[in-house]
Amino acid sequence: MAEPDRRAGQALAGRTPWPGGRSPLREFLRTETGGAAVLLAATLAALIWVNVAAASYETVWGTELSIEIGHRGVAQNLREWVTNGLMALFFFVVGLETRREFDIGELRERRRLALPVVACLAGMAVPVLIYLAVNAGEPSARGWGITMSTDTAFALGVLAVVGPRFPERLRTFLLTLTVVDDFVALVVIAVFYSEDVVWSALATGLGIFAVILAARVAGMRSGLGYAALGFASWVALLRSGIDPIVVGLAMGLLTYAHPAERGDLERATDLFRSFREQPTPELARRARVGVWYAISPNDRLQQIIHPWTSYLVVPLFALANAGVEISGDVLGRALRSPVTLGIIAGYLLGKPVGIVGSVWLVRAVTHGRVRLPVGWDAITGAGALAGIGFTVPLLIATVAFTGERLAEAKIGILAAALAASVLSWIVFQVAGMLPARMRARAERGVSEIIIDLAEPVDPERDRIRGPLDAPVTLVEYGDFECPYCGRAEAVVRELLADFGDLRYVWRHLPLTKVHPHAEYAAIAVEAAAEQGAFWEMHDLLFDRQSALTVRDLLRYAGELGLDLERFRADLRARAGADRVERDIASADVSDVSGTPTFFINGRRHHGAYDAATLTLAITAARQTVRQ
Repeated sequence: MAEPDRRAGQALAGRTPWPGGRSPLREFLRTETGGAAVLLAATLAALIWVNVAAASYETVWGTELSIEIGHRGVAQNLREWVTNGLMALFFFVVGLETRREFDIGELRERRRLALPVVACLAGMAVPVLIYLAVNAGEPSARGWGITMSTDTAFALGVLAVVGPRFPERLRTFLLTLTVVDDFVALVVIAVFYSEDVVWSALATGLGIFAVILAARVAGMRSGLGYAALGFASWVALLRSGIDPIVVGLAMGLLTYAHPAERGDLERATDLFRSFREQPTPELARRARVGVWYAISPNDRLQQIIHPWTSYLVVPLFALANAGVEISGDVLGRALRSPVTLGIIAGYLLGKPVGIVGSVWLVRAVTHGRVRLPVGWDAITGAGALAGIGFTVPLLIATVAFTGERLAEAKIGILAAALAASVLSWIVFQVAGMLPARMRARAERGVSEIIIDLAEPVDPERDRIRGPLDAPVTLVEYGDFECPYCGRAEAVVRELLADFGDLRYVWRHLPLTKVHPHAEYAAIAVEAAAEQGAFWEMHDLLFDRQSALTVRDLLRYAGELGLDLERFRADLRARAGADRVERDIASADVSDVSGTPTFFINGRRHHGAYDAATLTLAITAARQTVRQ
């Protein structure tokens, strides 16, 4: 059944225009790394502002702002509104991305969570112990929580610069570390850095959160309802004396994620078709809502909120909190301060030692049964990057200290972040000097790849082009009437011509709600297969996508020299319908909802399907197999 095809097609120019050109994780990382530049600019602006006009800096951020309804309200200064209020949105997005990874990302296999969690906890504990050792017996020991947390935006931004060639798994590993330590740090803030707790207000906040849980179990879908309940819980925790930003993280973790379902997509298609036939404002609104609700609440909320948190909320937090006066006296005092020295030592020494040491220990204790998601040089680089702390450390510093000690803590945080960035660059540069084969092994690790393709390729059943024993298999779910599949077909032909060791598998997924001729075209290809001409008819239909009526299909069969009576009888009997239905069923269990959808060695390909992008993905898969 395997049939190599050496014909090269015309490659697509530019990037592919289909929705979902980036995976949700890549989109999250892209926004985070882009926001890192704005965050850096805001930090520099805060430093310049406070050193040029310290009085105005404090005046602006100390301005009182109150929100009152009747005789009740909330009053805080601008710095507190940013720190306690807007930052709750930032942690809400962190919770959303964590939930997405749990539901449909790398962490949907729970065993993969164990190693980064252990590494994270060790990477938090060792810096704390170092800080406490440096500050032993001093009142400044109160600031031990400052050294715990890694800054997500800065760490991912630096990784994009110093380690762009490393696999996405390293970014997932680092993201998991930062998310877990953010969660633990928020718990630490709530438990250890909250004073004079008002228990009645705390009970009210927990009661409201219980209502949120009950509403979720009951299936409530009102976003405004959840927002109102979340805000009420936030106000209650604020009044209780517990830092309320933990509400944001909790709400994000409750927001489920799932792939777009074909039924929802078909309903959205019907709504759009109704609008096309009768373009009224009401039908336009319904079509827009139908398309919007075809994706999960998690994806919808990230699309709305994440850019705001990365490009506005976190930079505002930096502008409000990173300002520290820098002078010879201040720097001299800071360099002798156990606060500054403890923070720097905790981040530059404690983070890498804790993360790398704990991973090594887990591997030793389990005798290698726990596999590494990335190689040792990548884990070492992640340990160095984890030394970049900013957002949460500043948050804890502002709670733990005031005056000179707060200034010393800020200097320590900024100095550690700068030094950790340089250290991570050195680690990745050294890793780049390794021999190619050793470097690939060290970067990619040895853990198994999560398989997204629910039904494995079966040479006895599947339609296959290329060597049966090829190291890389490219599976496509396609539709003969889909214009994007038509564009992708030229790319596939080029790939088959360029890669002699690529196995290509075609599986049917006719989107009958959108393409009325697609199902009959699929059956016609199977009818041609009964006469040994599957790929000839397959190629011809893609070359003639604009004409797929039954009369056209019969004409194509004649052009290919097929037995027309037999072909017509097979079409009439829908002889290939069972195979088409099996392919559709396999698409359903693999959460395939649109075409074209590609799988490379069982892993769903997220991103563009132009020749350059697929070539890189296939090359990476081939290197992984050969390690």
